Order: sequence, then C-alpha cells, then structure tokens
Amino acid sequence: MSPVAALGLAWIALALVFTAVWAWQLKTENAGMVDPVWAYSLGGVALLYAVLGTGAPSSRALSGIGGLFWGARLGMHLWQRNHGKPEDARYRRFRNEWGAAANRKMFAFFQLQGVISMLLSIAFLVPSYRNSAPAAGWTAVAVCIWIVSVTGEGWADRQLRHFQADPANRGAVCRAGLWRYSRHPNYFFECVHWLAYLALSIGAPLAWLALAPPLLMAWLLLKVSGLPLVEAQSEQTRPGYAEYRRTTSALIPWPPRCTADPEEPAR
Repeated sequence: MSPVAALGLAWIALALVFTAVWAWQLKTENAGMVDPVWAYSLGGVALLYAVLGTGAPSSRALSGIGGLFWGARLGMHLWQRNHGKPEDARYRRFRNEWGAAANRKMFAFFQLQGVISMLLSIAFLVPSYRNSAPAAGWTAVAVCIWIVSVTGEGWADRQLRHFQADPANRGAVCRAGLWRYSRHPNYFFECVHWLAYLALSIGAPLAWLALAPPLLMAWLLLKVSGLPLVEAQSEQTRPGYAEYRRTTSALIPWPPRCTADPEEPAR
C-alpha cells in the first residue's frame, strides 16, 4: 500500500476511535480516558504502517515493534492512573470553562488528538517506507535511544506512582529518584523517545520529515498540554512546589540548585 493510502487509513481509524471515546465520556463525564486510548491507538498506527509498508523488513520491524511497545507501556500506565478516578483537573477545567458547549468542544478536542497522532505517526511512516535498511550504526543508535527513553520514562512513572501511593505523601512534592533532578523526567524521556525513529530514518529520501515528531512532542509538552497545565495546577495544590520549581530543572535531569540560606538577608 502506498504511504498516502496508509496515512488515509490510519486517519479514518483514529477518527473512529476518538469518536467512540468521546461518546463514552458523554456517559461517564470523564474525558481522562482519552489519554490511554491516545497512546494505545498511536502504537497501533505504528504496527499498521509496519504491516502495510513497502520498506526494508528490518526498518519496518524496528519501527512497528518500537512504536507498539511504547504505546502499550504508556497506555497501560495512563489507564492505571485514570481508570476509576475522578476526571483529570485539566479536562474538568475545560468542561467548566466551556459550559453548555462542553460536549461539542470536547468532540473537536478529541478529534484534534487524532490530528496530532497523525503528525506524530510520521515518525513510524518514514522508516516503514524507506527502500533500504538503515546503516548498522544508525540502527544501533536508534535501539539504544529507544531502550534508554522507554526504560527511563517507565522508571520515572513508577517512582511517582509509588510516592503518591503513600498516604504520608498526600499533597507533597515528589523529589524521589529522577524527580530530584527534573520536575518532569517522564516528559524528558518521552521527548527523547521520538528521536529513535529519526535515527532509523537517516539515509532515507524523506528523513527530514522524521524530525517533525520530536519537535512537535517537545513543543506540546513544553508549551501546550504538558508543563504549563501541570505546573499551574501543582502550584495551587502542592505547598513547596514554588521552591521545587526554583531549584529543580524543568525538563533535562540536572543536579538541583542550592536553596538560599534562610539566615542570609535578601539582596
């Protein structure tokens, strides 16, 4: 199948999936389940491209399996985080702001998730349709990036989940493990993950297209739906978050800055 036809098929499938999830949230009044569905469905698109692609078998296999396992892990994590819980504060805020138009605007918002998924899916499309296998060196780089990023993101998610599971930590700021060095280590590794498919695309005629997904993901997490919303909510609900924000790197893990001496006069 041609890449254009594969893109069209994926878009139709995603539109149907997100329409079904939108209908689901009409009954549950909880839009948070769109998060795990987004991850699962995008992983499915990676597998779809690998099956339908006409590129080198090794490139298709690495892209499809990598995308599928990334989506499965992230989707499971988000499902466990959201299932049976109250609606995420981000979606509750949207619902309150939109008022009577909430259902209509939520539908458009869900379909936007499909558009974003299509743009990110370019990362899987390019290596699935490259005619020649990537060089051994770039293959090794891609595999290493994938292992480090998916393992790191899973590690950060587990550390936060264990911290929040302790009733003694209710409302506290997590500084355990990777969270001591980054306020959002899970976002950092999520951004890095998309570079694996760029490495798989090096040498392909349209390799430059594979640069778009990591840039898009970084922009979304840094400027749109990631840090801005999460940090605004955390500063309102978690005492000490302002200090954590002042001393800890936003994204890239880095040793925390020293806190000011409370006995030292302000300058």
